Amino acid sequence: RKARLEAIGGFDPQFRTAGDDVDVCWCLQERGWTLGFSAAAMVWHHRRNSVRTYWRQQIGYGRAEAMLERKWPKKYNGSGHARWAGRIYGNGLAHVLRWRRARVYHGIWGVAPYQSLYEPAPSLLGALPQMPEWYLMIAILAGLSTVSLVWSQLRLLLPLLVGVALPSLALASLSAARASFNEASPRSSARLKRRLLTAALYLLQPLARLRGRLEYGLTPWRRRGAPGLVSPWRTFALWSERWQDPDQRLRRIEMDLRAAGAGVRLGGDYDRWDLEVSGGPLASARLLMAVEDHGGGSQFVRFRWRPHGSRGGVLLTALFLALTGGAAAAGAWVAGTILAAATLVVALCGVLECARAAALIARAVGQPRTGGA
Repeated sequence: RKARLEAIGGFDPQFRTAGDDVDVCWCLQERGWTLGFSAAAMVWHHRRNSVRTYWRQQIGYGRAEAMLERKWPKKYNGSGHARWAGRIYGNGLAHVLRWRRARVYHGIWGVAPYQSLYEPAPSLLGALPQMPEWYLMIAILAGLSTVSLVWSQLRLLLPLLVGVALPSLALASLSAARASFNEASPRSSARLKRRLLTAALYLLQPLARLRGRLEYGLTPWRRRGAPGLVSPWRTFALWSERWQDPDQRLRRIEMDLRAAGAGVRLGGDYDRWDLEVSGGPLASARLLMAVEDHGGGSQFVRFRWRPHGSRGGVLLTALFLALTGGAAAAGAWVAGTILAAATLVVALCGVLECARAAALIARAVGQPRTGGA
């Protein structure tokens, strides 16, 4: 409705290439309104007539994703992808390498009145090759494989490199094989050229979006919130003359952290921490709060946060450390020096991510809204 668009200020002019429709939908949902379905509504995408213009278009889409993440950080996870638990119905790219078939709700003995089709949840292994960051993994493995020129043992990474690149090639090849070219010449050579071009476009698309995302800072290692470094091992206490429910206090801290652009995860029933703040893909900081109630409605509140390495960060550091030790044991000092430098870089990045996450926590718990006197 026009009144709803006017209430949110219309379309944001910063989204000139893409992302304007997503931004409007999120603005409407932020106001508590519901998105409706219109059978007559449509979005017209003009097809590009050359590979160069297609490349520029996809770069623009990657930039739009980065701009959306800046405006709506709470809608995105630590890897820089939108949080979404829906399903896509159809025979698109995501269904080429689908491991599980869609199910039809028949009911007992087939007596269900509405026998709907249900798509299975996308698997992690099926989604990874479609992510732009998958090309970063390929680049890292390719870089490590080049070190095999000075240490032959690293040639063992070549099969892993092939295994990582194979899903992307398979997706592009199968999608191109399933594409239809009704207007193409019936000659096999003409159709083959179009299928090869289609496969190339499938491979270029994630790479172009990755470039756009990197240019605008949407990286897995991007900094969240205000810059700053604080010791990841710290205990902080405050005295409050105003009583406040511990759950409400933690909720306010969570809101302050999310408002600062931090990625926050809540502790579960068996966790020994209350909030986890992500500093990046390698590490985070975990916050624990304890409250002592005193007379007259006063409270003594203690906060403690500690660093926490992600599984991926720990495994990556251990991998580089093991490779460094293997190169040193084999006497390959050039390769060992390169791998040792890579190990130090990964470890230092993890420490800095912990310190950044701790800085966000220190800023949030020190704000008056958390209940200080």
